[in-house]
Amino acid sequence: MVLILPIASAASEADPETLLDHPWDHSPITVYVENKSVPEHYSSTYYAQIEKAMEYWEKGGNGNLEFTPVFKHVNSKEADIRIKWVENLENVEGASPGVAGYASPRVSNGRFVSVDIVLEVGNYQGKAWRQYGDTTMLSIAKHEFGHALGLGHSSNRRDIMYPEYEQREDINPLLLSKYSHVLRMAALSALSVFLYIGVSWQRSRKKRKNLEDKYFK
Repeated sequence: MVLILPIASAASEADPETLLDHPWDHSPITVYVENKSVPEHYSSTYYAQIEKAMEYWEKGGNGNLEFTPVFKHVNSKEADIRIKWVENLENVEGASPGVAGYASPRVSNGRFVSVDIVLEVGNYQGKAWRQYGDTTMLSIAKHEFGHALGLGHSSNRRDIMYPEYEQREDINPLLLSKYSHVLRMAALSALSVFLYIGVSWQRSRKKRKNLEDKYFK
């Protein structure tokens, strides 16, 4: 199933692909991630997606930045970029249906003073609420970091800054964590069965060949 999620941003009400060429007047850009007051369905694996999103932009991202960003994690709410998660933006902040995250900058003299990024951990598919997997969270995080680096939305569907994201089937990270031992046991059991079948087949083949050699020569 494919779900179209418009990823809106308070930083990009208009359409230009670049909001600010050089939004920050210093480096590194400090980042604070709120991992204490998290929603019920928050997964600890989401933090790794933030790190991957930062690394993506530090390595050039979509190629549209006029500068090379350098990020630094800090344990302070006074950071340049502040990130938090909510259960669902529609319910918590009254966002439009389908909005998965937003970046809200505070601007002074043509530069960003700070940017607040809010990411939801799931959204509705019809009447059912569904948890985001790590792949989806990574795409949303990359997109919002792009806004925090001065980029607007892109008209190119292949660009991470395109304002919609096609959410494909994604593994629920909380279920994966909860039942990982069961999945490992199932995988081992399946491997054992395949090995047994393989060995049995080899023995059967060898036995048949011996019989053929004995009676048909």
